[in-house]
Amino acid sequence: MALLALVLSLVMGLWFSASAVVPQLTEDWGIDGGQRAWLTMSVQIGFVIGALLSAFFSLPDRVTLARLISASAVMGALANAVIPALEAVGRGGLATALAMRFVTGAALAGVYPPGMKLVATWCRADRGLGIGILVGALTLGSAGPHLLNAVPFGVSGGMPPWPRVLLAASALALVGAAVAAFALREGPFTSGSAPFNPRFVARVLVERPMRLANLGYMGHMWELYAMWTWVPVFLLVAYRQVGWSATSARLAGFAVIAVGAVGCVVAGAWADRLGRVRITTWSLAISGSCSLVAGLFFDFPGLLTVVCLLWGLTVIADSAQFSAALTELSDPRYIGTALTVQTSLGFLLTLVTLRLVPALLDTLGWAAVFVVLVPGPVVGIVSMLRLRSLPEAGHMAGGRG
Repeated sequence: MALLALVLSLVMGLWFSASAVVPQLTEDWGIDGGQRAWLTMSVQIGFVIGALLSAFFSLPDRVTLARLISASAVMGALANAVIPALEAVGRGGLATALAMRFVTGAALAGVYPPGMKLVATWCRADRGLGIGILVGALTLGSAGPHLLNAVPFGVSGGMPPWPRVLLAASALALVGAAVAAFALREGPFTSGSAPFNPRFVARVLVERPMRLANLGYMGHMWELYAMWTWVPVFLLVAYRQVGWSATSARLAGFAVIAVGAVGCVVAGAWADRLGRVRITTWSLAISGSCSLVAGLFFDFPGLLTVVCLLWGLTVIADSAQFSAALTELSDPRYIGTALTVQTSLGFLLTLVTLRLVPALLDTLGWAAVFVVLVPGPVVGIVSMLRLRSLPEAGHMAGGRG
């Protein structure tokens, strides 16, 4: 578990490596708000396409997980490194970056869902905690580029050169790929290789218990990636308007995402004892409330940082529990496929809010724009409460629901 968490924290920095350097890319390439959104959306689209193909062919249930994770990490690292490499020879630009970000996202579909299945082979009674640790590692990895963008990187003052940030993220991902190849293995609860069965994808969507767990996850995802993408920018603007340093804002952006790792582990431990429904609804209620009120503190960056830290703590805390619930509700032979379907649906939905926030920013302003994220937690809460009323809820968290 420790090695798997290390792999995820090293590799998943690829996800936000370009998003973290949006200020530098805006200056170098002259991109607008919509184009900035596409730097993250292209990764989401690539992840969805890669996940759907992986689910159709049941790759996480038919291929050795360590090999799949390692090969996918190498592919993502190389695609990410192409962006600064082409820029160095004068052939870079937004179009190239978007294409490579798409490939990076497709590659990461072979890292995250298989990683969750690997956790399921090691954990049974404490599966919520196990997947919580994994998602916590993903959270730290996702925050990593913001930390890389806040360190000097050999320059005195100002923002670090963005190519170095991307190359550093790729180098860390290659280290993660090596660890996966040589150190990861499946645990004692493995279900073995499953036969090719694309019809199981439909079962994940049709059977009511799994459908409700997926709806809860989608409500969570409606909020999560828009928050992770735009709150660091929100903090940067808020800090600048009162004369606070950009470095402090970037460190705050890192902290807001990274603190979610603590939430994932704590929520995982609690969910195994108190039930998945209870923990997911609590998390959704708190994070949804933060999205409702965060904009009110735009003129008070100190208080805003505190609210955003609470938001970051809870916005990801429930994520692992939707996945843990799905592993307990699905056919054990096709856990990898079920998780891949779930993540592909969730990441497909993120495209809406990732584009919606910058589109509404001019109209609503920073003080109100995050209100559009509130419906996600509401839908998630309703779905999970309905799931608790079903007999199948007894399969979750050792009968705790």
